Amino acid sequence: MHPVTHLLTGWTLANLPELERRDRILVTLAALFPDLDGLGVVADILTERTGHPLTLYDDFHHVLLHNVLAGVLLTTAAFAFAKRRRLSALLVLLGFHLHLLGDIVGSRGPDGYPWPIPYLAPFSGAWQLTWSHQWGLKAWPNVTVTLLLLALTLYWAWKRGRSPLELVSVRADAALTRTLRTRFGAPTVETP
Repeated sequence: MHPVTHLLTGWTLANLPELERRDRILVTLAALFPDLDGLGVVADILTERTGHPLTLYDDFHHVLLHNVLAGVLLTTAAFAFAKRRRLSALLVLLGFHLHLLGDIVGSRGPDGYPWPIPYLAPFSGAWQLTWSHQWGLKAWPNVTVTLLLLALTLYWAWKRGRSPLELVSVRADAALTRTLRTRFGAPTVETP
């Protein structure tokens, strides 16, 4: 799936319980984290017209950080840094696995290759997770999931007063909330 979809998946998961900002950020980033192993694409593009082109993206994406070791390390780090340690660590582990699930169901390339996930790497290459009906990266199911998550994110930004923008700027997050509430009105306060 597209990194934006992974980000919105993590954001949705992070907003199901009441978590503080730091914990929401940890959970959200956990759902995006595995794609850091795809940053080699930058070097690949920069060297593609040289005598020694690199293939870091093809060699390492879905390998370095799409495995159980990365999930355990990420969960351990979340436990160390979160305020609500157990809940946040559990959500980080779930967010990480939602990323893997998203890639298993929706990351088929234009060449039809169903990009497997080497879940037990680096310990073993025996268990490659894949699905024969994997959607193409630009297929309508991926677009639909992304649009639904975006709609939920905007609704929650209006209703709850926070959005994924808080990951980078509390002021930008507040500005988005104000804009939504100006356009659609303030949410009603529920009384018990």
